[in-house]
Amino acid sequence: MCLSSAHISLASPGTVWRPDDTTPSVPACPGTVYREDILRTIEETIAALDGELRQLSMEIHDHPELAYQERHAHDVLTTFMARHGFEVEPHYHLETAWLASYEHGTGGRTIGINSEMDALPGVGHACGHNLIAIAGVAVACAIKAVFEKFDVSGKIQLLGTPAEETASGKLDLLESGCYKNMDACLMCHPAPGPKGSVSLSSCLALERIEVEYFGHTAHAALSPWEGKNALDAAVLGYNNISALRQQLRPTHRVHGIFEGKDWAPNIIPDYAKFICYVRAPTRAEQQQTMIRVIPCFEAAALATGCKLKITGKGAVYDLRQNKALGDEVAHVVRSKYGSVDYEWGIKSASTDFGNVTYAIPSLHPGFSIPTVLDGGNHTSAFATAAATPEAHAACLDVSKALAAVGVRVVIDDAFFAQVKRTFEEDRAARNLVV
Repeated sequence: MCLSSAHISLASPGTVWRPDDTTPSVPACPGTVYREDILRTIEETIAALDGELRQLSMEIHDHPELAYQERHAHDVLTTFMARHGFEVEPHYHLETAWLASYEHGTGGRTIGINSEMDALPGVGHACGHNLIAIAGVAVACAIKAVFEKFDVSGKIQLLGTPAEETASGKLDLLESGCYKNMDACLMCHPAPGPKGSVSLSSCLALERIEVEYFGHTAHAALSPWEGKNALDAAVLGYNNISALRQQLRPTHRVHGIFEGKDWAPNIIPDYAKFICYVRAPTRAEQQQTMIRVIPCFEAAALATGCKLKITGKGAVYDLRQNKALGDEVAHVVRSKYGSVDYEWGIKSASTDFGNVTYAIPSLHPGFSIPTVLDGGNHTSAFATAAATPEAHAACLDVSKALAAVGVRVVIDDAFFAQVKRTFEEDRAARNLVV
């Protein structure tokens, strides 16, 4: 049965669904989804867990924790998964990472799922990771119910991934082999967008660098000629970047902040740091832009007589949404839950899940939640939006679609062959880019 417009949750008073507040028409049924009986089991399972998932989401939302400090989230999530029949490995490779596994029968493929948990400095869960956390839980529990009811041989690995916002925790987990046994990996992310929409956009590749300038202190009034001003060097580097921006493509981003220590107005600073993020639509484009960014900092050091140190702080790649997985989730969403777009979501943001999509077949749809005007991701208003019942309902709808796709990966050999083929085709296309 197709979803009627009456089933789309409405924004609460005072909120809007960005980028507009129109209700998209739910498309006519494009045909039945794969295994309607399985999807019914998924829906029934998630509906039965609704209250528990809401409580879990709010428990995480109300206790925001920064990168690698997600101890409360770690504990409540691992406790929940153990209570629901999963084998849990706490502190999995990283202190606040965890793995919840379930295996039914013998053999079969392994579906991977991610739950993020970390918050942002000052604005709490302003990227909605409380929702991402429970989406992973919902998908894992729904697939487990399908395995049991339909006697499916397969394995579920739900990986709790810390430090997405500031430290790219998935890179450590990827390098440690935590994804090596997964045949495919799924997760989702909230964002503003048209009501009822699931987005299959990509995101920007990102490289973080720290640019440090080392100078020489002096009395700023008595003998300034004795000094080498590290703050001036950092400011010059920033201004050089500003001049470069007009020659960069509009889809590229370069931005950052200054840091220092022991600064005083009457002392010429001998140390300054510029923390810089360089982004572009693909990893290859990002690397080309980085080649143009570095001389901006080198020139500033030369002009001020300061020494320069540039330290890479990790790179995350663009999202390579697996086409077969994406087409399937789009079909389920359009048939049952809402609309699909390829423009909103986190298109101009970045995530460490991008690196996972380069390594194994993966999918990372966005899903729209109601926000106030100018209250998108990384604002306090978005933290408020991530706690609303409407956001919770949208999160559970996309979780149902992801669970359906995850089951099909495990049980449908022809579909999984298509997943692997489209992954290899994308890998080959990336390798052709110079």
